[in-house]
Amino acid sequence: MIDAQTQQTFDAFCDLTLPKSDWTHGAHLRVCWAALTTTRDPAATVELLRQTIRAYNTATGVENTATSGYHETLTQYFVGAVASLSPTSILEVVGSSRCSTQAPLRHWSRTLLFSPKARATWIEPDETPLPWPPAKALRTSSNQPPREHS
Repeated sequence: MIDAQTQQTFDAFCDLTLPKSDWTHGAHLRVCWAALTTTRDPAATVELLRQTIRAYNTATGVENTATSGYHETLTQYFVGAVASLSPTSILEVVGSSRCSTQAPLRHWSRTLLFSPKARATWIEPDETPLPWPPAKALRTSSNQPPREHS
């Protein structure tokens, strides 16, 4: 069950009314967990976050470019990390070492993780494999629409 603070943060984020100063790492985790709890699908959560983070950034004056704004690899990492925990509360999420701000750097070199390519699309870790199975449905490029099957 989503707690009141997490629901309030999620709603304000989705409505693009969350104050920019409140868009912290903790808020990112709350939004991720609330989205996963709502969709119950990591791929749908990534798509929701991909669209809404970009819109939120625009609404708060943050440009989504090759060097700022939305980051595909980090979004997919944290959705995977939160989903792998199967948490029942936000406390399990924020208390997990998998969800710390530095956790992705256990798997990627700083150079690769903060490259324009990793910001634009999913990049596999170059240091240590992720401790959860890859969710192939999440690994689509953020710059390409899903392919239609004929």
